[in-house]
Amino acid sequence: MDRKFFGTDGIRGRANVYPLTGEFAYKLGRAVTYYFETKQTGNKTPLIVVGKDTRLSCYMLEQAFSAGVCAQGGNVILTGPLPTPGVAFAAQSLRADAGLMISASHNPYYDNGLKLFNAKGHKLSDEMEQEIEKLLLDDSLVPLQDGENLGKAKRLDEIFGRYTVKVKSALDGAFVLDDKRIVIDCANGAAYKIAPMILCELGADVIIKGNQPNGKNINERCGAMFPEHTGENVLKYRADIGICLDGDADRLILADEEGHVVDGDVIIGILAQYLLDSQAIDKQDEVVGTILSNMGLEIFIKNLGLNFFRSNVGDRYIVKRMLESDSKLGGEGSGHIILKDFATTGDGLLAALKVLEAMGFYNLPLSKLASKVTLYPQYTKNLRVKEKKPLDDLEVVKVDIKQIEKKLGDRGRIVLRYSGTESLLRIMVEAADEKLANDTGKKITLLLGTALGLE
Repeated sequence: MDRKFFGTDGIRGRANVYPLTGEFAYKLGRAVTYYFETKQTGNKTPLIVVGKDTRLSCYMLEQAFSAGVCAQGGNVILTGPLPTPGVAFAAQSLRADAGLMISASHNPYYDNGLKLFNAKGHKLSDEMEQEIEKLLLDDSLVPLQDGENLGKAKRLDEIFGRYTVKVKSALDGAFVLDDKRIVIDCANGAAYKIAPMILCELGADVIIKGNQPNGKNINERCGAMFPEHTGENVLKYRADIGICLDGDADRLILADEEGHVVDGDVIIGILAQYLLDSQAIDKQDEVVGTILSNMGLEIFIKNLGLNFFRSNVGDRYIVKRMLESDSKLGGEGSGHIILKDFATTGDGLLAALKVLEAMGFYNLPLSKLASKVTLYPQYTKNLRVKEKKPLDDLEVVKVDIKQIEKKLGDRGRIVLRYSGTESLLRIMVEAADEKLANDTGKKITLLLGTALGLE
């Protein structure tokens, strides 16, 4: 059964346009409550944690989903604005049946999303999402409660403090931030208050940007989507490092002391070497990336004596593989960094603390650590499509692009995939030579654009 609502990262779309409406969120609240009552725990009173970022539409979706949970006899704990990893932690810490994060991550304010976690703080499996979709598509499968069987909701402000302690504990006590000047851009999102507070409490001199959310300015020319601004501020304030978070703070992009952007693949490489040298992992352990992870990262990881595995795109697929192989480190170039010993999902600030720890361990600036990970040049292009036609059925893919791929050989690779959250065909070509990557990418873009009727 294909999933109708769920993509690679929950349910996402334009806020107040189906399915991101209050009515749908109410139905989802009922369906999720019934599912976890009957399929998962047998608990007569399911408990569901609900967190959100700072989008204007979060008020509508938070209240609607919570009403659905209560209508179905479940109880709700509202956290208010909290990073996605904080909601995952809360679901686990409070022994809840599930957690919901209301966020469209790096998307503009007018989009929103609904991301579900299980009791262990992991995103739901494809199978679980399919079961919930069955309940959404057939109201008769979810008998409505009434009278004394209705649930209730309450706000729990103390989870903010619990999550703060959790993140701070990830920094090894042997390292302090008293000598560090840090620029942090919170993207006017979920971490606008908690991230600067944690860094200040750890002793850093903190220059704070993107901490004035108004419901509409989340990710607006700030945060992980615009790290070059943080690079400029690092130079302006003569800082040691710049930390860029996205709207829900589950991804991290850095700027080094020279103002240069350091992406997720380089961060993974830095952390892999640090974990190995500090004996947190052993040779032949596995680092998990995705099909989009840079070839340069794969080569670097293998040269360390570690194994490298490519999962499907999306941090929940990375985590799935990490659990199967007992990997301690995984992530993707977009900045989702998972450190399994400390978190159940990507956590931007936590990953930043471990990079700061690595800087202290080697007594080197970030630029020196980053220079050890040489990435291959990449060509990327997004084509907006009206219909996501199966790529394997397209003649241009079966014949023309296959021939291009064969000619490219081991000098590079081609990845074609549809976005799981938008109507986009994503094209990625990488090669050791920048001209080869760009020329090949442009040729493939033209072929696919023509075949799909795009300009």
